[in-house]
Amino acid sequence: MFAKVFKVKSNTVMKGSDRRKLRADVNSAFPVLTAENLAELMPSKEELNVVKIYTHKGDAVTIYVHNHNPIMFELQRKLYPSVYTLWRFPDLLSAFATWQPVLEKMVGGADLMLPGVVVPSSGLPEVQQGTLCVVTVVGNRAPVAVGLATMSSKEMLASGMKGKGINVLHTYRDQLWAFGDKSCPPTIAPLEENPATAEKEDQDLPQETEVPEQRDGALPEVPEAELEQLTRTAVDTAVSQNNADKEDEEEETDDSISNQRTPQEVMDSLLHQCFFNALKYKVKKADLPLLTSTFLRNYLYLCCPEGQQVDIKKSSYKKLSKFLQSMQQRKILQVKELNKGVESIVDIDWKHPDIRCFVAPATEVATPAVTEFDTGMGENPYQPPEITTLYGISAKMKALFQDTGHSKGDLLTQSDVRSVLITYVKTNELVDTDNKNFVKINPILCDCLLDKSEYNDVALLKWDDLISRCLERMQHSHKIVFPGRTPIVRKGTIDPIDINVAQRGSNKKVTLIKNLELYGMDPSSIANLLQQRVQASATCTLLPGAKDRVQVQIQGNQVFNVGKLLLEDFKIPRRYVNGLDLGAKPGKKK
Repeated sequence: MFAKVFKVKSNTVMKGSDRRKLRADVNSAFPVLTAENLAELMPSKEELNVVKIYTHKGDAVTIYVHNHNPIMFELQRKLYPSVYTLWRFPDLLSAFATWQPVLEKMVGGADLMLPGVVVPSSGLPEVQQGTLCVVTVVGNRAPVAVGLATMSSKEMLASGMKGKGINVLHTYRDQLWAFGDKSCPPTIAPLEENPATAEKEDQDLPQETEVPEQRDGALPEVPEAELEQLTRTAVDTAVSQNNADKEDEEEETDDSISNQRTPQEVMDSLLHQCFFNALKYKVKKADLPLLTSTFLRNYLYLCCPEGQQVDIKKSSYKKLSKFLQSMQQRKILQVKELNKGVESIVDIDWKHPDIRCFVAPATEVATPAVTEFDTGMGENPYQPPEITTLYGISAKMKALFQDTGHSKGDLLTQSDVRSVLITYVKTNELVDTDNKNFVKINPILCDCLLDKSEYNDVALLKWDDLISRCLERMQHSHKIVFPGRTPIVRKGTIDPIDINVAQRGSNKKVTLIKNLELYGMDPSSIANLLQQRVQASATCTLLPGAKDRVQVQIQGNQVFNVGKLLLEDFKIPRRYVNGLDLGAKPGKKK
């Protein structure tokens, strides 16, 4: 459950009444604990925090924290002890022993399979299906995992110790453990320290292996090489069976889990995945300091899985600055305002546990950022984006689109909007019988498309007028698709590349170019390219009045050369370039 990074929703100090209720609930759930034990676990005069989180699979979990260590976690109104609590009270629950290699698999999110359980000479502990129990490692009674038994002890033995034994909820070295002080398990000696018993347990591990007969009460000796082979066989069997069960289980649960999660939680999970992927595999130390806008555009977006799209406004953070502030509080990175109004990432802790434990999805394919441009010595890797205007369904227009399964906020193309309108008009038989070029206005069309002053006067609209009115009243957005990259959707219409000529001192002119970033171009690369082509100095400066935007400035009136570069070399459509009329075509050389 806690194998991957979880998201903290809140962290507050418990009130006295809530603390008393928790103590009563713990006492009810674990009657073995005495009043002195509860006082030790939750001292009355010390601070106790309640932390609400969402796991990577969307489960809502409440964690109770004392002295920076989680002592209990609550899932679906049931309390479970953490390993920190179990180390204080190792005999709190029934225990199953296993081998160290099996623990490594459980830390990665695997359940405990019965072939990996060491059966002692005294037999398995008596448990029923659903009983809360712990897992220990052979030779140490300190619990390293807690979970629920999938069957009773009798059923485990009847199955020949095959199949899944315990659904593991929490382990040593998982993210819940990492939420505390990350201390290691204490060494607690087993209740029985008979070497012959331990040797007998080793022999009992693989059920299919023939065990030599016991004679005169003495257990047979097993060669060390053979014992190692038996242990390896049991571990491999446990892991292979667990992997098979995991694959079947994930196929069944992935859809149900995704349905239980809200869109905001899904976006938070995707944002965290792309963020840690970018830090671990994309950003290098040489890239720092890194503008936050550049990090978002050239690193985080590129780590988004195919078919998905990161939209921070749909997450619980709403803004990039708020998200990065949260990551800074977790000491993952450091953000500073190097220039007024412009934030940059100045430091990243690549040794942070959240970054080190992150593993990129196997299906993800790294796509290089579009930062290289043609220098006249090779092929041009830049490909112009495909820009599509989208129309969002507003609250006022919702009634017109709900019959086709669309809801508020959905984005449609112009052809989609036209198709929906045609379907709506034909379904409701609104085509004028006298002139099929007109559509009759019903109450829904009236509310959505007409002004108040037109309510009593307009009964018919032409098809073109109907569609144009609908498009005007929808929320405009645009989608930018670069070849091989995740589509980017932004609200409003895309700003064109703006070329302007400004006057400087001594009657000198300079050409200014802005909004290159919106079309996937690196302003510094464009400045270098222009500088080489026109043999004039070019610089990049922050755009006045616009945060995280850069404009290119080059000496002289270079509008003609800039236009030629953008239209011919980079294939930018002319409608997305403003200011081309400000430059005069250079005269012929004499």
